[in-house]
Amino acid sequence: MEFRFASADDASALGRLNADLIRDEAHRNPMTVPELEGRMRGWLEGEYEAALCESDGVPVGYALYRCEPDHVYLRQLFVQEGDRRQGVATALLNWLWSNAWAGVERVRVEVLVGNSAGRAFWRAVGFSDYCVTLEMSRQAGS
Repeated sequence: MEFRFASADDASALGRLNADLIRDEAHRNPMTVPELEGRMRGWLEGEYEAALCESDGVPVGYALYRCEPDHVYLRQLFVQEGDRRQGVATALLNWLWSNAWAGVERVRVEVLVGNSAGRAFWRAVGFSDYCVTLEMSRQAGS
C-alpha cells in the first residue's frame, strides 16, 4: 500500500470512494457520484485536505480531514471492502499522524450510531467517546 496527499485532481476517485462509504454505512445522503465528486473538489479547494491509499496505483481508501485550532476533524475515513481487516485503515491513520498531524493533540471523528463495525474500529484504534449528537425529526416532535 502506498499513501499520498490528494489534490482536487483526485476528486473523481474520492467521490466514487465516498459513494461507497455512504452505501456501506447506510447514510441518508442522497447525492449521486457526480455530485459527490463536485463536493469533494470544493472541499479540497477549500478548507479540507485528503490522503489517498493506493494499491498498484488504484485507490482503495482515503481520509478527509480539516485542521481546527485545537484538533483535527476527521470527516471521512474509508477502505474498500476487499481491503478491510488487513490493517490498511490503521496504517493510513499512522501515516497521517506522521505526515499530516505532527504536533496535533487530538483528532475527532463522528460515526453513525447504527454503524457498529465503524464504532468498533474507532475504539480498537484508540478513540473514545467524547459527545453524542441527538436529533429529532418533525414527525417525532408533533
